Amino acid sequence: MDLSDERERLGREQRKLSRKQKGSNNYEKQRVVVARCHDRIKRKRRDFLHKLARYYVSNYDAVTVEDLNVRGMMQQDRNSRNTAHSAWRTFIEILRYKAESAGTDLVEVNPRGTTKECSNCSVETDKPLWVREHSCPSCGYEDDRDANAAKNILQRAFSELGMGQAESTPPETATATDTRVVSARRVIERGSPTLNARSA
Repeated sequence: MDLSDERERLGREQRKLSRKQKGSNNYEKQRVVVARCHDRIKRKRRDFLHKLARYYVSNYDAVTVEDLNVRGMMQQDRNSRNTAHSAWRTFIEILRYKAESAGTDLVEVNPRGTTKECSNCSVETDKPLWVREHSCPSCGYEDDRDANAAKNILQRAFSELGMGQAESTPPETATATDTRVVSARRVIERGSPTLNARSA
């Protein structure tokens, strides 16, 4: 969701407001304009979150998210504005409501170590935020950092749901020993007129 135009307009209107004399009629008019900009951003964000939640619960049997401590993340200096604008907790509330009505499982997993843990062998490796690739020193597995974290989140959800992760390789299958060719004319489907006539 791109709100850059709305944020730019909000910044312009806020600068105009700062130049008005506080308490004057012009100040009050501009204050209403700024409030409308805030409201427009809020409505566009909420509309996007509703549509995104509806897409997930309509297309998947289960949706898995991290149970993030958003308040703690916003107290950090880096990227706090983007964290606030992402409205994560609001999205989870909308997602939970829609999941319940659609019969979709919503699983919130513990986010601790999802980016450090190797999804292939479970060994944890410390990596700074700017490192966007996961490379496991233990098993040699390499993947995109976010993709590796997503696999860990999914596996934790499977565990909470009491499900095992699908095997990466299909099980062995036996080959039929009777390989005689049968003519298609001799194959009779259940409920066909020929089969009904014979049974009569």
